[in-house]
Amino acid sequence: MLRQKEASRLDTDHIDLYQLHWPNLTIPIEEPMRGMEELVDAGKVRFIGVSNFSVRDLVNAQACLSRQRIVSNQVRYSLAERTIEGGMLEYCQKNGITVIAYSPLASGLGNIRAADPERVVCRVAQASAKSEAQIALNWCVSKENVVAIPKASTVEHVVENMGASGWKLRPDLARLLEDKIHYRRRGAIEISIRRAVRWGMQKLGRWV
Repeated sequence: MLRQKEASRLDTDHIDLYQLHWPNLTIPIEEPMRGMEELVDAGKVRFIGVSNFSVRDLVNAQACLSRQRIVSNQVRYSLAERTIEGGMLEYCQKNGITVIAYSPLASGLGNIRAADPERVVCRVAQASAKSEAQIALNWCVSKENVVAIPKASTVEHVVENMGASGWKLRPDLARLLEDKIHYRRRGAIEISIRRAVRWGMQKLGRWV
């Protein structure tokens, strides 16, 4: 939680959005969710969010809240990683939950280029008078209820990232990106295996 020194530096006495970073599969979801609701009731937190939750996790977590709503789910999403389009994105859009896309440049623009043998991103960037990073980010945030949190290691990166907002890709160019870039979408079996591994690591205390 926000300590007194941190609160003083930030000039605030509350957290706007408090997210549960991973579902802890070793304890009942009621425990953390009800604790977060109490923090909202106490005025220490304004909104409740989660991260890396499946649709099932979201439904179960929301059912534990009697007075508040889950407003966000922070998940991996990019041109090259589109697993959430298998149902998560649609669920969030239908239920007014903001998707906070992390790794929107696929952990490095080079990974998007590797999935783009026809250099479509470069061509779209030239047609739009934007950088390749701005194209990838704009494609992401053009989706309903999606915002992106790209990493920026320099001031120049921050400025470039900011240039991804305030405009929208032409529909034909957006379709070209979606059709031509090779993307990853995890299947149900892989997701189940990863969930089982996470449960085992959490059981051993090696994964929060």
